Amino acid sequence: MDPYAAALEHEQLLIRRGTRSGLFTMVAVHSTARGPSLGGCRMWRYDDARSAMRDALRLSRAMTYKSAVAGLPLGGGKGVIMLRPDTVLTPRVRRAALEDFADTVAALDGAYIAAEDVGTSARDMDTIAGRTEHVAGRAARHGGSGDPSPFTAIGVEAAVLASVESVFGSASLKGRSVAVVGLGHVGLRVARLLARRGATLLANDIDPARRVDAAKLGARWVTAAEALGAPVDVYCPCALGGILDHDTAGVVQAPVIAGAANNQLAADDVAELLRGRSILWAPDFVANAGGIINIAHELRPGGYAKAAATADVRRVGDTLRAIYAEAAAREQTPLAAALALGERRLAEAPA
Repeated sequence: MDPYAAALEHEQLLIRRGTRSGLFTMVAVHSTARGPSLGGCRMWRYDDARSAMRDALRLSRAMTYKSAVAGLPLGGGKGVIMLRPDTVLTPRVRRAALEDFADTVAALDGAYIAAEDVGTSARDMDTIAGRTEHVAGRAARHGGSGDPSPFTAIGVEAAVLASVESVFGSASLKGRSVAVVGLGHVGLRVARLLARRGATLLANDIDPARRVDAAKLGARWVTAAEALGAPVDVYCPCALGGILDHDTAGVVQAPVIAGAANNQLAADDVAELLRGRSILWAPDFVANAGGIINIAHELRPGGYAKAAATADVRRVGDTLRAIYAEAAAREQTPLAAALALGERRLAEAPA
């Protein structure tokens, strides 16, 4: 039995083979208790359909709790466009895949609202919007808020500050060291924000071209393994998930883990291993909620207001402080406290 398998506790799981692209598109709707499920469309290469489905299931569950803990009137869902290892993603194939995914979204009749995620962009959301109205995160010229990455990064910055304050007694990053793994759309922005606050950075990315970006920030380039075990104050994972498992949890030296990556824990019980080593882990679905908080503002009556969205994103830090206080009072992990908060808000939702 796979110890990291995703539980099937969802309202809907729709898998279709696209008539245009021939690629599998899938949407997992975990919960609509608080409102329509909102979650990104991930376009990624998978070795098999089982891996893609597991990704959609786990990510959609996280989205339910992300929205609930953030107090949003939304449920949790996730979309996946499954690229095969040998898929040649030409512009024609890309558009065909997006249109196939749009048809999958439309078939759910509003239970799921798509937004951008790894491998997709605001421009892709415009393509999807050509075939379904159930899409958010569109380009600003179409009334959306555009790329959510800056807001995700602002939320992660707030999470790092709240976590550092909890462990060290001060939110100041001057004299603190941070290992940032993943310098993509979100990770690079996070690194810049932390550097501006005086943090000394170590950096890594699977793309060696990101060395240039790291150098501009004065960051020391390291391997992913070196970053994981580095004696830094904060380990900040901003790439793909699953990095913290029963083995790697014993390698981490940083007393704080807070980053943008989804599903950082390969299994929930890894949170207990980290707590046992006195490592404070910021639940990822709380720390990286900035993007979904921002997109949720698009759906508010009266339309999108950037200043109001930004203010709400910065409250990620306050949410984490409350979670840390609850976890300490109950002698439990921050994950348990965050999930309990999410469960309470799901229970409060009207039937």
